Amino acid sequence: MAEQLTHIDQAGEQLLQLGQSIDWTAFAWVYAFAFAIGFSTTIAEPSLIAVAIKANEVSGGAIRTNGLRIAVALGVAVGIALGSYRIVMGYPLHYFIIAGYIVVLIQTLYSPRMIVPLAYDSGGVTTSTVTVPLVAALGLGLAENVPGRSQLIDGFGLIAFASLFPIMSVLAYAQLSVWRDRKQNKSKSE
Repeated sequence: MAEQLTHIDQAGEQLLQLGQSIDWTAFAWVYAFAFAIGFSTTIAEPSLIAVAIKANEVSGGAIRTNGLRIAVALGVAVGIALGSYRIVMGYPLHYFIIAGYIVVLIQTLYSPRMIVPLAYDSGGVTTSTVTVPLVAALGLGLAENVPGRSQLIDGFGLIAFASLFPIMSVLAYAQLSVWRDRKQNKSKSE
């Protein structure tokens, strides 16, 4: 246990001593922790559970409860990990958010229409009582320990990633489901 704490202390010192050239791979544990926080808090989010159950009922089982929850949780996890990377590396927030919404717009054009409102809503559903306090704490802690980072923009900007990336993951989930169904139907017809 003492050895693990020493490693954590050393990693914290590395964050405090960041210079102009940063090896992003040296902070893989930060990104892995951010991914785990994003996934676990989203899976436990009560509002997401309620929405997933209702989406399953309304769709007649076409949208699986656990499938939707996992898709949203993976989106949040990837978003939080990428947001943590952005904080450590010092890249501007708006580049990532603009690029993310361009991807969302393109995905929207190629996604089934019935899933689009649910996908857009999943971003708001995930940023609720369980996820936001832990993600905000992670973002504020990172921004406080990385020189030159703004706690306000960078710390709370991590919540923007938690709202944006579930939209992408749910749209991707729908696109993959349609592709899989088409492939299965094609196989059955042959």
